[in-house]
Amino acid sequence: MQGSIKTIVLAAMAMTATAASAQELDAVTFGTNWLAQAEHGGYYQAVADGTYEKYGLDVSIRQGGPQAPNGQLLIAGQLDFYMGGMSTIDSVKEGIPVLAVAAIFQKDPQVLLAHPDAGFTDLASLSGASKIIMGKDSFFAGYWPWMKSAFTGFADEMYEPYTFNPAPFIADPKSVQQGYLTSEPYEIGKQTGWDPQVFLLADFGYDPYSTTIETRQEIVDANPDMVQRFVDATAIGWYNYLYGDNAAANELIKADNPEMTDGQIAYSIEKLKEYGIVVSGDAETSGIGCMTDARWSEFYDKMITAGVYEAGIDISKAYTTQFTCKSVGMDLVK
Repeated sequence: MQGSIKTIVLAAMAMTATAASAQELDAVTFGTNWLAQAEHGGYYQAVADGTYEKYGLDVSIRQGGPQAPNGQLLIAGQLDFYMGGMSTIDSVKEGIPVLAVAAIFQKDPQVLLAHPDAGFTDLASLSGASKIIMGKDSFFAGYWPWMKSAFTGFADEMYEPYTFNPAPFIADPKSVQQGYLTSEPYEIGKQTGWDPQVFLLADFGYDPYSTTIETRQEIVDANPDMVQRFVDATAIGWYNYLYGDNAAANELIKADNPEMTDGQIAYSIEKLKEYGIVVSGDAETSGIGCMTDARWSEFYDKMITAGVYEAGIDISKAYTTQFTCKSVGMDLVK
């Protein structure tokens, strides 16, 4: 009887300790910018393997999608972190107090695609395309203004709106289409049986950070320790996702996005690693998520030249480097 009582008491103590531990976790809601996919793998990994919990965080991931206003929800205070980009420069211009605290993708995965036998050799040679099919955001304020300023021969008359249907590109052997490194090339290959030529814009000078972690200035000011823990745990999550056992994370991704396939996930991970999307540049020496003042300034200057931004924006308010480049998790590379 005494043994049974002791067992009950110990069990009750364990439950109390677990409850107390759970209460000590900081609840965090993170919004992605699209439906769950391998490009979000590090976040799901840190949930699946307990890394966020180890860092004192109870993280909920709210996936994005065509109609998901996650960027606005961050501004409205309904999200703590958001998967954004260098568009926080626009936020500074508009007086919105959000900023980037880490850059998970050192290279933007945006690509231009061509037929394998079209004869194009580099980004500049694409000026010989019959048309370039791209989204309006890329045309008006993305890489298209930069391409026109950096290379000769590109004209607005080449533009054709992208409807997320590859049929016009497939039908015209001299056409060029925008894409995402881990998405359109895979789908076109499945539909046609041939692999398109891939020109990663980041490898030709268009070098914004991508998949940044954005938050509000008030969170950075009030709880920098929580921000640091989220950035560190996310970096570890990405190392484990790319170089460790990612099966549990992939199951969470497929649970959130049932249309996601194992084949697409495997292809995406392969390309993220092959092209150094996550681990390249400063991240190779200072860890995943690293950002530098120089990189932000260089990109801003390029976009001033391209006519996307005017001079005089205080881009120091668009980001902070205080949480990154600390080599967290680098020992996990295999």
